[in-house]
Amino acid sequence: MRTLLIAGNWKLNPASTEAAAALADDVKNGLGPATDVHVVLAPPFVFLSRIDQALENSPIGLGGQDLHWETSGAYTGEVSAPMLVDVGCTHVIIGHSERRHGMGETNEQVNAKLKAALAAKLIPIVCIGETKDERLGEKAEAVLLEQLAGSLAGLTAEEAAGVVLAYEPVWAIGTGLTATPEQAQAVHAFIRRWLSETFGEATAARIVVQYGGSVKPDNAAELLACPDIDGALVGGAALKAADFLAIIKAGQEVTARGKS
Repeated sequence: MRTLLIAGNWKLNPASTEAAAALADDVKNGLGPATDVHVVLAPPFVFLSRIDQALENSPIGLGGQDLHWETSGAYTGEVSAPMLVDVGCTHVIIGHSERRHGMGETNEQVNAKLKAALAAKLIPIVCIGETKDERLGEKAEAVLLEQLAGSLAGLTAEEAAGVVLAYEPVWAIGTGLTATPEQAQAVHAFIRRWLSETFGEATAARIVVQYGGSVKPDNAAELLACPDIDGALVGGAALKAADFLAIIKAGQEVTARGKS
């Protein structure tokens, strides 16, 4: 069984360094010194250094919400992989649907960012997912295949093994809608088959594939128990320590009893 990864994407929240540090402290103190699932917090860039301090002596990883594919240069407003490493990041989110669909980010750009992250020894969390219209039009698999092939283009099997994928159905992000465990598992199994065909069965078995899309304490256990779901990329529920810790606890309970 792959170790579950529970990552909290804070997006454009909270409003102050003080509130961000308090949230990180609450998660750290609620989790304790050790956990049998991996946990990552991804705050806004301006809080990264402060959150790195807050997470000292804890097993919680620190993630950036994006990065640029270049390491330096005339790219106003951008942040590079070496910069993320310098402030303590272990992970970085790449290709989130809010960037793909809201800011026009392409598979080619995602691929360039992914390679920059790997070069800097960051663990990339690469997001993929279909819109509601694409799902209703029975285009979900074609969209996912295009995103997978484009985003992971040029990777060796060993490089691919170090990538985390996050399947986020766009229609379920921030809407309160959630894919049923059966729907989510079917897509995750489809992704796993593509990984096996592309990089080999042994590599596919190592790759963590998270689910993201309105994951909450009341649905986390059922989703995380699915055979091919290896964790959660959590949005809104990550902004409340009690909710995020409840999702982590669900992951710990699934880990303790195993998956069928």
